[in-house]
Amino acid sequence: MAENMENVPISTVDSPSVVLELIYQLKIKDVMNTAVITAKKTDTMRHIKAMMQENYITGIPITEDNKLLGLVSIEEIVTALDDGSMETKAEDRMVKDLIVLEESMPLSFAISYLNKYRYTRYPVINKQHELVGILTSKNVISTLLVEMNREVLRLEKLHQKDDIPGGFLEMDFIVSKMDFEQAGRASTEFKKALKKHNTDPGIIRRVAIASYELEINLVAHSDGGSISCSIQPDKVTVIAADTGPGIADVNQALQEGWSTASEMVRSLGFGAGMGLANTKRVSDEFTITSKPGEGTVVRSVIHINSTKEESL
Repeated sequence: MAENMENVPISTVDSPSVVLELIYQLKIKDVMNTAVITAKKTDTMRHIKAMMQENYITGIPITEDNKLLGLVSIEEIVTALDDGSMETKAEDRMVKDLIVLEESMPLSFAISYLNKYRYTRYPVINKQHELVGILTSKNVISTLLVEMNREVLRLEKLHQKDDIPGGFLEMDFIVSKMDFEQAGRASTEFKKALKKHNTDPGIIRRVAIASYELEINLVAHSDGGSISCSIQPDKVTVIAADTGPGIADVNQALQEGWSTASEMVRSLGFGAGMGLANTKRVSDEFTITSKPGEGTVVRSVIHINSTKEESL
């Protein structure tokens, strides 16, 4: 899996709000190619080369009973041609140390992987560690184009301006521990509500970042909790509260890159240690209280007329 590519021209932080909404809402399973062509570990390199030529692809996963064993790319084929070992079996030449994605991950993580590692394709597995798809930058871009077109059509149908007449809108969601399938649901609904009330795109973008980061933290690091969003005429307040395990050193937790994520969470692409730091960065007001064994409460306030985004 050594073929490299240019970065995907999409950012998970400073893209337009409509793009941010899509990449946080969509899951990898919504984007990946499920028609995966695979080979056996006993297939020869010559046979795999023929499969690549026949199907116009440059990489083939090697599987056994739907389990991913490795991957043979065009680079391994070229090497086999050079040293005259085209009759060797795939299991002897395949790349085994693969970077994989999980189908329930948010699309934002796939984009981060594409830009960080710059490989042309990523095998996608399910919770049973079975190969269920392949994801490429082409899959990401084509899906986003289709979804953006749908969003434009939807916005064109909106004629009514819906303001908040001196009151406020309160939204609350329960977030379960390790429920990555639903990760991002609350933040998506918050963004929809803000768009409905004609909130400035820059404010929506900041709320999107804060709410998503806090929601992922609840899923990946807590014993479960809740996240709420209060939309008022002058500010948006996002509060995430959980019942444990709490943070021993809050100042350390606010440092970029510091994380207590388990190996399992890291294997899913989470736990980079940027959640609280990113939330604080986009907030006009930020507070966090936490006690080991008792839980954590994080409050992020973003003022409607704030100009902070100009300095981000």
